[in-house]
Amino acid sequence: MKQVTLNHIHEELGAKMVPFAGFSMPVQYEGVNAEHETVRNGVGVFDVSHMGLFKISGPNAIKLVQKVSSNDASVLVDGKAQYCYLPNTTGGVIDDIITYKVNDEEYLMVVNASNIDKDREWVSSQNNVDAVFEDLSDSYSILAIQGPKAIESMQSLTDVNLSEIKFYSFVTATFAGIENVIISATGYTGSGGFELYVKNEDVKAVWEKVFEAGANWGIKPIGLAARDTLRLEMGYCLYGNEITEETSPLEAGLGWVTKFTKEFVNSDNLKAEKEAGIKNKLVGFEMIGKGIPRTGYEIVNKEGDVIGKVTSGTMSPTLGKAIGMGFVPTNLAQEGTEILIRIRKNDVEAKIVKTPFYKK
Repeated sequence: MKQVTLNHIHEELGAKMVPFAGFSMPVQYEGVNAEHETVRNGVGVFDVSHMGLFKISGPNAIKLVQKVSSNDASVLVDGKAQYCYLPNTTGGVIDDIITYKVNDEEYLMVVNASNIDKDREWVSSQNNVDAVFEDLSDSYSILAIQGPKAIESMQSLTDVNLSEIKFYSFVTATFAGIENVIISATGYTGSGGFELYVKNEDVKAVWEKVFEAGANWGIKPIGLAARDTLRLEMGYCLYGNEITEETSPLEAGLGWVTKFTKEFVNSDNLKAEKEAGIKNKLVGFEMIGKGIPRTGYEIVNKEGDVIGKVTSGTMSPTLGKAIGMGFVPTNLAQEGTEILIRIRKNDVEAKIVKTPFYKK
């Protein structure tokens, strides 16, 4: 079991540690609902150092990025990032990632922890364009400082005007006295904030300064359980749930980051799928009857026929109601359509709703 650099700090803080993607990770500290509320209304800090970080550089860096990515990296300017995915050759998704453009000859890719090895092998196998590929995952830690109070609580730690870092933008600057920290506004919670990419040897000092600076704003450490409830309230996909090697990215709602203005891995087949029309669609739903939907539960129609499966579900701490996402046939995916979720042996009423569930 791997450990993030700050593992001992999480244990000292009383975190419940669980195995996740091959790492021992803090799933919660004081409780999911309290931590969720801290991020929605104040400021909290996630240690997401289990995530992977790749660097693609050299004169031909853009060629490799464009080949493996569904999105069009040619539109990126220095200091901008984009959400995208790595298509496989069979219609599914190897991983969903974020690509950062540092400059014309340097790009960074942030990948999911469970897919680091697979992604590294895949991108390397596609590198027939002489780009320079490096896996920096073991050298960097990542802290996500999230919540509406993130900017004002952290502003004293840097000369950069944090409020000027727009969504999906980043800067490299001095933060908490540490040089060359990447400060990125690519959050996964829907409550604002930013992420810090820090060398492992510097992250303890940064963590301590962050909590000193945020003390007056009630800053708290936040675990992965609240990260999941926060992202689900936003209707954000999670790899392994909504997106898999077998799941169509178009059915999962990723058409907006699938750019057919260029060629990329499996682009011809994905284009044909789009033109033919997708068979299923990822939808959000909220429970009408009592019960909490969980991953893998069957979605059924009024006749009791199974029409799909729940990919994610929870009791929403912010909304006070049970919510979920899942795939259903496209002709049954309209907002307002009533469906049933098979919870154990009971078919419980639910209805399809528009995402995000949480609206500021």
